[in-house]
Amino acid sequence: CSSPSLSTERTATALVFIKPERLRAPPLSAHVQAWELKIMSVLSVTVGIDVAKAHVDVCVLGVASGVQRFANDADGHSALTAALLPLGAGLVVMEATGGYEAALACALQASGLPVAVLNPRQARDFARSMGRLAKTDAVDARMLAEMAAVLVHREDMARFVRPVADECQQWLAALVTRRRQLLAMLGSERQRLQITPRKLHPSIEAIIAAIKAQLDDLEAQMMDHVREHFSGLDGLLQSTSGIGPVASATLIAQLPELGRLNRREIAALVGVAPMSNDSGNRKGRRRVQGGRFEIRRVLYMATLTAARYNPVIRAFYERLKAAGKLPKVALVACMRKLLTMLNAMVRTGKPWDASLHSA
Repeated sequence: CSSPSLSTERTATALVFIKPERLRAPPLSAHVQAWELKIMSVLSVTVGIDVAKAHVDVCVLGVASGVQRFANDADGHSALTAALLPLGAGLVVMEATGGYEAALACALQASGLPVAVLNPRQARDFARSMGRLAKTDAVDARMLAEMAAVLVHREDMARFVRPVADECQQWLAALVTRRRQLLAMLGSERQRLQITPRKLHPSIEAIIAAIKAQLDDLEAQMMDHVREHFSGLDGLLQSTSGIGPVASATLIAQLPELGRLNRREIAALVGVAPMSNDSGNRKGRRRVQGGRFEIRRVLYMATLTAARYNPVIRAFYERLKAAGKLPKVALVACMRKLLTMLNAMVRTGKPWDASLHSA
């Protein structure tokens, strides 16, 4: 048993050791405090916008306000922009709604706000993961704001923020989209021609002829527009064997991130990156999934040509097949390689040089 004096001595020593003034952090300067407050305010304010044809519902996290509704027109976009600018939002998230969101996204981006237009499936999966099964405009707006609060803290947030498309690029994207629609209509009419009674063939053939005329006119407009506004980038892309006028116009219009992301990010964005499927000791088969189907479709056709006429892609394709890869697997790998090369070319501003690319 220790003596009372020794116990008191030890207690006093312990009290001296944990003095609060010795553990207190040094005071922060006013500059550092203002800097941290600015970061917290930027990261704490996120915006979710649910877009409809006539109106948009807006939820702002980090600000004591409920869901507000604005008209989905020029006046409503101006009012919403004026309301959001003073808040210094870290990220604005909305879903792609077939074009109803385009004008608003451009207006917000033009004012300097970071805007991410997401696939509705991603937003809905996030809502389910958070246990939100109800679906209303107000609930969707708040869910998008909560998703923005998650994305804004990611290191790769920049890949969700699509670059601002100028008027020339928007018009080119509209031409490319319309061409794809006409091709779909042409395919449908040709299929109907095979199963329709002969007496109705003249009607279908007239529609087919009209669609072909529209396609010729549209492609001429598309080539003229590219030649006038994107001749440098078009020449850069078409210097690669396999990339023709249509593939070049599609990449310019619908893949503005080309040259701005690294090879892994651009492959995942387009949907040609193999995704892991492992769990414990099981090693599942890698598959490509997601991405922008319109870019992947054009890139597939370009790779079919490149696998025959581009020496680098052809050698790479043959090497993969000789290693036992299935032809379709080898072709997808060639798509990824071709996309990586195009991404590097646009980033450096240098045309195709076979000596720089090894198979």
